[in-house]
Amino acid sequence: MTRTAVFPPNRHALYEKHGYSAAIRSGDLLFVSGQVGSREDGSPEPTFEGQVERAFENLKAVLGAAGATLDDIVDMTTFHTDPEAQLKTVMAVKNRVFETKPYPNWTAVGVTWLAGFDFEIKVIARIPAA
Repeated sequence: MTRTAVFPPNRHALYEKHGYSAAIRSGDLLFVSGQVGSREDGSPEPTFEGQVERAFENLKAVLGAAGATLDDIVDMTTFHTDPEAQLKTVMAVKNRVFETKPYPNWTAVGVTWLAGFDFEIKVIARIPAA
């Protein structure tokens, strides 16, 4: 099975700086790299809520470049530098993003470092048949 790299039209600078693909398509599955609240220049949004919102926007752009949407996500993992303090904000944004059931699987992980960011989201999605 072949693997194909996927990038959104507006690549942010982190892909080139750190040498990774936004996502890899393998068959009808899309493995999306961790998306952070990065602006196109690679800098983080200044507020935590802004980082979470931008991370989901970046995720939508990667999914869209592969012909998928948030509804195609089957598994989601989020990473948090201070989960206890951040969960209320993350839940508020997540509930705006995923309004209807079925919701994707979700695992939240506390970490000590995210390369200058405070939130990251990675997913696996099934790409709909054309």
